[in-house]
Amino acid sequence: MADNLEVMDWDDAYRGEGEFEGPPPWNIGEPQPELAALIRAGKVRSEVLDAGCGHAELSLSLAADGYTVTGIDISPTAVDAAAAAAAERGVAQRATFVAADITSFTGFDGRFATIIDSTLFHSLPVEARDGYQQAVYRAAAPGAAYFILVFARGAFPAEAEMKPNEVTEDELRAVVGKYWQIDDSRPAFIHANPLPAGMVPDGSHSMPAHDFDEKGRMKFPAFLLTAHKPD
Repeated sequence: MADNLEVMDWDDAYRGEGEFEGPPPWNIGEPQPELAALIRAGKVRSEVLDAGCGHAELSLSLAADGYTVTGIDISPTAVDAAAAAAAERGVAQRATFVAADITSFTGFDGRFATIIDSTLFHSLPVEARDGYQQAVYRAAAPGAAYFILVFARGAFPAEAEMKPNEVTEDELRAVVGKYWQIDDSRPAFIHANPLPAGMVPDGSHSMPAHDFDEKGRMKFPAFLLTAHKPD
């Protein structure tokens, strides 16, 4: 699989520049519905790591519900915006944000009871996946839960030059299972706003037909994987 996103300028994305004009399509103003359902079901325990937090709607929502959360993202622009939003919403004591490379960050050994990857996995270069798994495993407490929501292969046209590094279910389980005990994986959806013009494939390969949710957001095929760190 090609590393289609290794040249992505994430600061440009979060500033609404480059191929992005306005907020990135993955900023839907709330946690992804698949992850919100896990939270409602009581599957998340503090302290939480929001891996690749972006503008951190997941972190901010968790903090508003009383969870202690740390969001890590490679984009200083995203981290600054998330910290400002936490202060504005009065949750800065429970939500902190760090600009760091999620594939090699340190300083949190054994800290987190829950790690949530909300659409990060497919944004990493393929060769960085193992380093990412090592880094988050190191940061996880014994018995920690790990949730990954990631684009499934076929979410975007196969010929598209600029697209996420989608996965098959077997591929995802192989990468994660090298370190974690996998509990479940199943088909799911990633909800996203309309794609910016710079990300829409040209006429030589159209987008696959996907359904829309009640808010007009596209429902991309995905996988939701659940795993844990052995005690």
